[in-house]
Amino acid sequence: MTDLLYDSDEEALRGSVRALLTTHAPWQRILAAVDADAPYDAELWRRLVDQTGVTGLVVPAEHGGAGAGFREVAVVLEELGRAVAPVPFLGTVVATRALLACGESTLLRQVAAAERDVALAVGLATAPDAAPGAVTAGPGPTLSGRVAGVADTAPRGLLLVPTGDGLYAVDAADPAVRTTPVVSLDATRPLVDIEFTAAPARRVAAGEVAATAVRAALTAGAALLASEQVGVAQWCLDTTVDYVRQRRQFGRPVGSFQAVKHRLADLWVELTEARAVARYAAANAAGSEASLAAALAQAYCGPVAVRAAEVCVQLHGGLGFTWEHPAHLYLKRAKSAAIAFGTADRHRAALARLVDLPGPGTADGVTSRCTDR
Repeated sequence: MTDLLYDSDEEALRGSVRALLTTHAPWQRILAAVDADAPYDAELWRRLVDQTGVTGLVVPAEHGGAGAGFREVAVVLEELGRAVAPVPFLGTVVATRALLACGESTLLRQVAAAERDVALAVGLATAPDAAPGAVTAGPGPTLSGRVAGVADTAPRGLLLVPTGDGLYAVDAADPAVRTTPVVSLDATRPLVDIEFTAAPARRVAAGEVAATAVRAALTAGAALLASEQVGVAQWCLDTTVDYVRQRRQFGRPVGSFQAVKHRLADLWVELTEARAVARYAAANAAGSEASLAAALAQAYCGPVAVRAAEVCVQLHGGLGFTWEHPAHLYLKRAKSAAIAFGTADRHRAALARLVDLPGPGTADGVTSRCTDR
């Protein structure tokens, strides 16, 4: 059976990341950056990479990495979700998973050594079973086409671009690559549209190897995003519990009222279940049950994070609806994450297929009930 508990190394990693984020990424700083329309924190990202080596966690030791696993990555993502940190770690892990599946040693060494930032050039909402985007390879080779809604890109990083016949590496700083910021709900995870106009490219993998690598990367993204969602939900629960203990109404703490206690107790149960699901997904992100674990994680953890953020806003009363309080940052992150790598209903449908439930239109209508909830 999968051990869902955190071991001592994971707790030590959590402590290091949390200490760094507490010092360099308090919510006041993040909110100020959002106000200034510059949420991406390059300084924080460099500190995180240099001091904790997060980009090399899952890179094997023979390629210069730490040789850890996705469980450790999940711990980092929990802390980043807890701080709604505006850094491109999730996108880096997704792209690294694609490189691991391709066996691309040169790029893996560069990622582990923090010499290049890397991102998979697919839309944030792309599900693991979706077809590649409308980018085509030409002679040279060169790439032409457009990808919308890409997250976690770095201005001078490397883009891994899937096409119909392969996976290509493109320098994001090349003049033939045009990046246009787009307005997104979650300002702490900026999105861009990327247009390639005969951009010089190097083929990393071809055919079925490339297709498998992209599916593995998106599956890992869906599985690991659940840990970030758990971090978001944990902050919302902790902050709300602290607030209702202090806020008094009718001469009593608000948290002493039965309706408030029951609502928070229900949320605690859901969060505990979500953490178990997320831990299982992280432990199996590269295993034979990766697709099943990822679908289960996104079918459950996404809605829990949204409910936790909604409860946080509502139980903070008028304060929770103000721009000056950070609750809206967590609500926006939860809502945007709920559609990343496929929506919950899409993952419920995937679960139905994976466990051989009858399809739509059957007599018992099991799948219809799964997807309509």
